[in-house]
Amino acid sequence: MIRFTALPALLIGAALICTAAHAAPDTTTDIEQRVLACTGCHGAEGRAAADGYYPRIAGKPAGYLYNQLLNFRDGRRQYPLMTGLLQTLSDDYLREMASHFAALELPYPPPARSTQKPATLAHGEALVRRGDATRDIPACESCHGSALTGVAPAIPGLLGLPRDYLAAQLAGWKSGIRQAHAPDCMAQIAQRMSADDIQAVAHWLSSQAVAEGGKPAARLDKALPIRCGGVQEGAR
Repeated sequence: MIRFTALPALLIGAALICTAAHAAPDTTTDIEQRVLACTGCHGAEGRAAADGYYPRIAGKPAGYLYNQLLNFRDGRRQYPLMTGLLQTLSDDYLREMASHFAALELPYPPPARSTQKPATLAHGEALVRRGDATRDIPACESCHGSALTGVAPAIPGLLGLPRDYLAAQLAGWKSGIRQAHAPDCMAQIAQRMSADDIQAVAHWLSSQAVAEGGKPAARLDKALPIRCGGVQEGAR
């Protein structure tokens, strides 16, 4: 996990990446050069970093990526490094970045094998596949698609992400550190989950192979079980 005391150095490093990209021989497209600061943390071509924290952004729905860039820039998501990189960028620039990464079709690596007890993984799978009606927790797949690869244009996939990242985001929603457009459906759901629920879901999701090439579904089969800000009506 990055310490805040290291952020100035990281911001300087990101700026140097951008400068070097423009000075380097023109072997890439203009947009590929301009997003090198992103791949410095998110891995080559946005495939995910090896440290288990920075998520994959390649192939995610463009609407989802754009919303997250806006959220970081405008303060709904709290991470100073991202805010520092994005605070001066226009909506059009963020949309161009999102479209670039969304268009990438790259293979996913095999998932890491979980060392958790079978009961923990079974609990995680149950929440992902069926939810918990007694606590008004909808199944993850009811929003993120039966293949868990997301739904265009604005719902992300849940597979191919590091366990630590998944757990951190759910915990962030639960605590209020991470926010989204109102109504913030993920905050509502996460606040109904226990710490054990969050760990079980993160362990199970991170141990699953990515199905159907990781591409998001074109649409959901039925309406979302809960209202979500930032999700277009056409995706419901």
